[in-house]
Amino acid sequence: MKKLLILLALVAPTVARANTVTPQFTTGSMNSTTTTTQTVTEVEQRQVFGSAVNTWSGTNVTPSADIAGSGTTFTVTNTANPWTLETTTRAAGLVEQWDTTTNYTINSTTTSLSVFSQ
Repeated sequence: MKKLLILLALVAPTVARANTVTPQFTTGSMNSTTTTTQTVTEVEQRQVFGSAVNTWSGTNVTPSADIAGSGTTFTVTNTANPWTLETTTRAAGLVEQWDTTTNYTINSTTTSLSVFSQ
């Protein structure tokens, strides 16, 4: 019979009881500071394309043929006067290329204060 009572006590469900906990403080506060750093890298690549250019300008000069011709020569019209000559020749294709990298660093700090009482 004793064995049966012990077995029954072990198998029978029991009720768990909890004691009430009362905090021992009346007021309080908490400070919190969060600091973050962000790094952003911006890369810009720009290309400018242009057509073929073959021009000339000047004073007191005369071309021997059309400027587009490969054998065109320039002669001074009046050798007693001053003269100027400027020629521009550019093949079609890439004219300019810009590669720009900009770095941004963003720092932020958040401070909070929590006050509590009972």
